[in-house]
Amino acid sequence: MPDNNKKRRRRERGLYIVIVAAVTAVAVKLIWNWTGVIETLKSFLGMVSPFLIGLFIAYMINPLAEFLNKKVFKGLFNIKKQGVSRGLSILFAYVPVMAIIATVLFYIIPQIVETLKQITSFIESAQTGYNEIVQAIIDLNEKYPQWKLNGVVEFINDIPEHIERYIGDVVITIIPTIYSTSMSVITGIFDALIAIIVSVYMLFDKPKLINNIKRCIYAVLPEEKADRLLVVSGECNKIFGNFVIGKMIDSVIIGFLCWIIMSIIGIPYALVISVIVGIANMIPYFGPFIGAVPGVLLLLIVDFYYALIFTILIIILQQFDGLYLGPKILGESTGLRPIWIIFAISVGGSLAGIVGMFLGVPVVAVIAYLINGAVERRLKKKNVEFEVNKDTDIISRDELIIEDDDLE
Repeated sequence: MPDNNKKRRRRERGLYIVIVAAVTAVAVKLIWNWTGVIETLKSFLGMVSPFLIGLFIAYMINPLAEFLNKKVFKGLFNIKKQGVSRGLSILFAYVPVMAIIATVLFYIIPQIVETLKQITSFIESAQTGYNEIVQAIIDLNEKYPQWKLNGVVEFINDIPEHIERYIGDVVITIIPTIYSTSMSVITGIFDALIAIIVSVYMLFDKPKLINNIKRCIYAVLPEEKADRLLVVSGECNKIFGNFVIGKMIDSVIIGFLCWIIMSIIGIPYALVISVIVGIANMIPYFGPFIGAVPGVLLLLIVDFYYALIFTILIIILQQFDGLYLGPKILGESTGLRPIWIIFAISVGGSLAGIVGMFLGVPVVAVIAYLINGAVERRLKKKNVEFEVNKDTDIISRDELIIEDDDLE
């Protein structure tokens, strides 16, 4: 029997060495070819992006679908069959999504076209003004030759040539960009359709997906660790979901208020600008100001007065959102201090652009929750307790007393 135990330990030790060697070799290979690894990950993410987007759409629509399923179709209409009530709840939960798509197609796109026409009209007005300035300088030069305005006339006459040369260089560069952008738009539309279909199936099969995940967790981990993993996952889901869904509701309200006020005041392009403001408001702190920039630039083409009024409106909405609406909807959904929110926005923006700026906050909040939970468990295991100093708000152990003799 002892010999058998020794052999088993030797086999386990040998297997452990082989596994460590294999993992180390793979890690060295990945680090050595890091550029290729990044490119492979990008390609993989590109392939599965419709499914990831579909998962996100399902995640966002799930609360509304669950509400309709429990409160409306089961509670109000007393539908007993789970499949029927779930199918109807998913169908009606997608009504807001279809409304958004219809709004984009029938309202926002025509306003964008109208905006481009306005910009074209502005360029034509600028051309007319330029011709008038040139003619006025030529008349002054003829009337007052002693002013010697020939150099000014030549300089102004050369401006169209410089602009034409610059536009030519830009066109050579921009044509491939336009082509790639067009292909990206077509691919994006196709991916969006797949994502919506995937999200529908995910919502309909949600019980089966959750059951399979739980079965795998309990099959791999001991029961105690599996229970803890599910509890922690539920809390992480609560933190992430409360922020994402709450911020979406908050942004919809801000965009809607912006549209109403702009329409009442009579500021043009109210719908397009309000949509931009609402989407940008998803980014904490900096979102309202990021969304205000396109609106200000657009309104400057129309009238400086409109741009000024819009700027004041954005400042008021930002204060209202930051001081009242946001805290009411979001509360302490993340539990992060402002410095960590700014950190999350900065890091997320550098890694994944606008999407990273939005998702960085809930991701950092989840990481902070996990770290705090691990620290609390370790402190509890060590029986370490702290007291808070009322003057400094800094914690310390009351047992930690340093005598003067110890410092000598």
